Amino acid sequence: MWMAGGRIPEDVIQAVLRAHDIVETVGRTVHLTKSGKYLKGLCPFHSEKTPSFTVTPEKGIFHCYGCGKSGSVIRFRMELEGYSFPEAVRIMAEEAGIPLPRGAGVPEEPTAAQLERQKLIEAHEYAAKFYHYLLQNTEHGREAKAYLKRRGMSDKLIDQFMIGYAPERGDLLTGFLDKRGYDLRLMEKGGLVASRSDGTGFFDRFRGRIMFPIRDREGRMIAFAGRILHDGQPKYLNSPDSLLFNKSRVLYNFHEARPEIRKSGRVVLFEGYMDVIRAWDAGVRNGVASMGTSFTEEHVAMLRRVADEAVICYDGDDAGQAAALKSAAMFENAGMPVKVVLLPGGLDPDEYIGKYGPESFVRDMVNQPVSAVKFKLIFLRKNHKLLEDEGRKDYVLEAVRMIAGLDSPAEREFYLKELSREFEFPLETLKQECFEIRAAAQKNRPAGDKLGNRWNNGRNETARPPVGRMPEPPGRHHIERTLLYWMMHDAEAAEYVHDKLGDAFQVEDHAAIAAYLYAYYAQGHEPDVTRFFSTLQDERLERTAASILSMETVPPCTSDNLDAFAEEVLKRQRLTALKERVEERIRAERAGDALRAAQIAIEINTLERQLRGKATRPS
Repeated sequence: MWMAGGRIPEDVIQAVLRAHDIVETVGRTVHLTKSGKYLKGLCPFHSEKTPSFTVTPEKGIFHCYGCGKSGSVIRFRMELEGYSFPEAVRIMAEEAGIPLPRGAGVPEEPTAAQLERQKLIEAHEYAAKFYHYLLQNTEHGREAKAYLKRRGMSDKLIDQFMIGYAPERGDLLTGFLDKRGYDLRLMEKGGLVASRSDGTGFFDRFRGRIMFPIRDREGRMIAFAGRILHDGQPKYLNSPDSLLFNKSRVLYNFHEARPEIRKSGRVVLFEGYMDVIRAWDAGVRNGVASMGTSFTEEHVAMLRRVADEAVICYDGDDAGQAAALKSAAMFENAGMPVKVVLLPGGLDPDEYIGKYGPESFVRDMVNQPVSAVKFKLIFLRKNHKLLEDEGRKDYVLEAVRMIAGLDSPAEREFYLKELSREFEFPLETLKQECFEIRAAAQKNRPAGDKLGNRWNNGRNETARPPVGRMPEPPGRHHIERTLLYWMMHDAEAAEYVHDKLGDAFQVEDHAAIAAYLYAYYAQGHEPDVTRFFSTLQDERLERTAASILSMETVPPCTSDNLDAFAEEVLKRQRLTALKERVEERIRAERAGDALRAAQIAIEINTLERQLRGKATRPS
């Protein structure tokens, strides 16, 4: 198996496949749940609300029914992290302590984009260390460090989160990078420096700010958030989107929080970096934050892959609660359970910890969130004058409309009873109002929608097959797929098909997979789906093979079935050839070529006799 830079031995590839369990590897990114012989979860390669991503442990493959991506554990790392095949094998071998022959799997020449990414990651690592050193060890950072200390930040926290300081002087980092040979135009593309408007050079993008390094999901330094130390705007300045960084796809502290998120099944979403850090120090190790106010649907999809529930812990002021309402709706629309922490007195999490202590924050706040419905009802009160009869009535009617959107009858009953008790409305009256609202919504909504959960519409439910099953392709597709399924599990079946059909598969990808199987068994290998997958190294063929292996119902591989299915493929080949010959004869007759038309007629007669001779169709 030849790769750029040298051959990767087959035994190394197989050792990598054995060393990296696909469930454990995929499970670091995707929250998997058991579903029969499969594990399922939300696909990490496209945004979805209904799980369509499956892992089959016994075969060592993954397959997404939504986007079609599939393959072995090596392909998963390739797709997830953008590696080539040799890069993925080399990195996974190093992780598992598997020795590689010198030069094996190492590209001769990295691409320009790969070189730029590598340089930018190095530069961000240097910049983080530079800013951190300035904060901890120089006069430049004295005032910033004093500010952090007043905010309750210990040296241990400052070191752990690599917090730094970018001084007011605007050329320190620029000079630091320039002396180390970094291309300043590339550094500008990465957001570390900016060019002067008059074209005379470059200067530091961040100045006079406390610096919070931002890492990607693998822990690599890719961006910064800078909080201004003195008065000025904006309060926070983030790195611009770049080759490394997209604020819609990155969450602060996700790399560190992910293990605890998986363990607890819960993620705590904060607004700010300081909140995450102070909460971490208080014991909340599953906290993350978005880049400022830009919490997106992509973030929700990212969190759904690793968590069962979200807890929103935003600032307690009006702006924070309005943002919490918006974020809660995004989780609900994605079908993810969400609760909200109600911080008193307009405090933010950092302030609450400073005032009431870390134990109270965890015990009374993070561990005691209210449901999204309760939070919305509380938030709704702000829009009504509850001391006036008209205001009370309007609030109750709007609250009933909100409650009517709940799917659970028990939940509707619970909240209606609360309204009835607090506002002295007859419970039966509220129930009747709720019933009429639901009936009207049921009558008017499109088929497939859920009341209050419009995201789960008919397009999602009908366009994609249920997880674990797939629609059976028509005719020749299904017959050829079944033969290939048997061949991947049985060397004798593959030998029979080779002798009977050769390359007679009519679907191009099926013929290619068959050729790979013939070569695989010719090398003396035993049936092993995972090992066979490693020989494909073609994304399209891997998708097709994984789809075949994911077929739910496959008839037994008996000699009679093999013969009948193979003969059906030959029959369809002959039918196709017959159709082509008939069309060719018609063209010859129209052209006045009687001799050619007579020759083709003889071929047509031969094909028709062959078709009549074997007319058995597999059942």
